[in-house]
Amino acid sequence: MLKWLTMSRKIELSESMEDYLEVILQLQGTNKVARAKEIAEKMGVSLASVTASLRKLSERELVNYAPYKYVTLTSTGQTIAREILQKHKIIKDFLIRVLTVEASQADLAACRIEHTMDRTAINKLIAFVDFIDTCPRVGKDWFQKFRKCSSSKLDWEQCENCLNECKKHHQKRKIR
Repeated sequence: MLKWLTMSRKIELSESMEDYLEVILQLQGTNKVARAKEIAEKMGVSLASVTASLRKLSERELVNYAPYKYVTLTSTGQTIAREILQKHKIIKDFLIRVLTVEASQADLAACRIEHTMDRTAINKLIAFVDFIDTCPRVGKDWFQKFRKCSSSKLDWEQCENCLNECKKHHQKRKIR
């Protein structure tokens, strides 16, 4: 169980419940509302499972739900769902751009990681990616070099050449 601290209380949510919130947010973004049947299809679960989960989420005041009606997120549910979705996107981006994981594999891994990574860790991950994107010692070409080095057997001579290129690049930057 993961604990979410809201303005008024702590809410305990399982990974599954977080997934429901994320799916409802995505469906609301497309259709303004979600239907239990759409949630079941998108998650690959039975309608009975969706109904049971929606009841639990409703008890926690995270969704507006009544049998045979549309489902919407409450403001608290929407806040939590947006944070989960944002973590998912950040982690997936990191896995694809930095670690060069294939997109579908990165999506599955991000889905598992998003439930365990706390706000402090995700903020550090964001700071690291921002550093890589903006620091003059790294940048976009750094990713390309990493991809090249990580896709083949480590060649120390190539590493030395790469370091020499980097030194030349920085010396040019200092002169300006």
